[in-house]
Amino acid sequence: MRANFNHSAPLLRLAVCLVIGIVAGRCLAFPLLVVLALMALAVGVTMAVGRWPMVQSVMIAVSFVVLGMAAWGWSDSDEQRRAGPVGEWFLEQREVLLDRYRALADDEAQYAVLAAMTLGDKSALTSDLRETYSVTGASHILALSGLHLGIIYLLLTWLTLGRRGYVLSQAVIILGIWAFALLTGLSTSVVRAATMLTVYAIFSVGDRGRSPLNVLSFAAIVLLLLNARSLFDVGLQMSFLSVLSILLFMPLFERLLPTEFLMRHRLFRWIYSMLAVSVAAQLGVGPLIAFYFHRFSTYFLLSNFVVIPMATLILYGALVTFLLPPAGHVLVWIVGAMNRALGWLSALPYASIDHLQLSVLQLLMVYVMVGCLYGILRFFVPKRDYM
Repeated sequence: MRANFNHSAPLLRLAVCLVIGIVAGRCLAFPLLVVLALMALAVGVTMAVGRWPMVQSVMIAVSFVVLGMAAWGWSDSDEQRRAGPVGEWFLEQREVLLDRYRALADDEAQYAVLAAMTLGDKSALTSDLRETYSVTGASHILALSGLHLGIIYLLLTWLTLGRRGYVLSQAVIILGIWAFALLTGLSTSVVRAATMLTVYAIFSVGDRGRSPLNVLSFAAIVLLLLNARSLFDVGLQMSFLSVLSILLFMPLFERLLPTEFLMRHRLFRWIYSMLAVSVAAQLGVGPLIAFYFHRFSTYFLLSNFVVIPMATLILYGALVTFLLPPAGHVLVWIVGAMNRALGWLSALPYASIDHLQLSVLQLLMVYVMVGCLYGILRFFVPKRDYM
């Protein structure tokens, strides 16, 4: 039976209300004391109308809107992270690894991509190399984000034997994720992704039933309350919209083909899953990329078949290289192969559509169309349980 969307992901609605409040706080610029007074009033009314569940639900939503306005008022635009002596030690190890990469790489492009993908150092990326990755729709692979930490999370899950000693394994995974974040210098995108995975790991303890949409929404609420100004960070917008789009569309795409057929043909299932994830993510971030960067990469499906498997090998290979330095020769060969493959794709005719100019209204209309597509799929795809 198809689950009710509001009941299966109530935190998503609250996260949207929080976003509305932050936008309102930025536009209206009420004094913080006035906003806090409004929030106290909204909370008081919410508690007073407990006898009427529908009215109380509306007031909870209003409270989160006002909370968003307050969050904008207390947020600080000059956010600085200090990791202390532990962070300094990790940064020293980062320099050691960068020196090792320089010694292993056959050319500057290999070193630049390897340093960016595994340690978050993009200083060696040339404009030509950035353009190659941008044209092919693979530039996201150069910026450490949820994709990279998700790969590391899966590796740590495998190394900790999954559910065996589940509380301890999740604690080890969280420590490993934040150790990697410290190693990469605690960049905004890495801290954001580490926070999301930490929330997911905490929700996973005890194997309690959890909705990925609720986990994502809770992570968004935490991040926005800590720094409401990050809502207008392009990286945060792309991260959450890509994950949200995958969570919404993947269950629908998976039911377009019979489960029995996919189970019998594993290679086809892997190919279909790669295509489905790429399309789902593109539905979420494609309009944003066109809006901010005025470009649409036409071969994004092909490039994802290259970069996602190779990114997994590169991140795992970096860990092996840390423990066994001679393995680094294989690692730099994989990076070189990825660079060559993307260089070939970028040279194909019509590799990207450039000079796109979307207004805010046009961007919103595109997302309305994406929402309509989601509604159509939910209506026509066989009625099974969704998120």
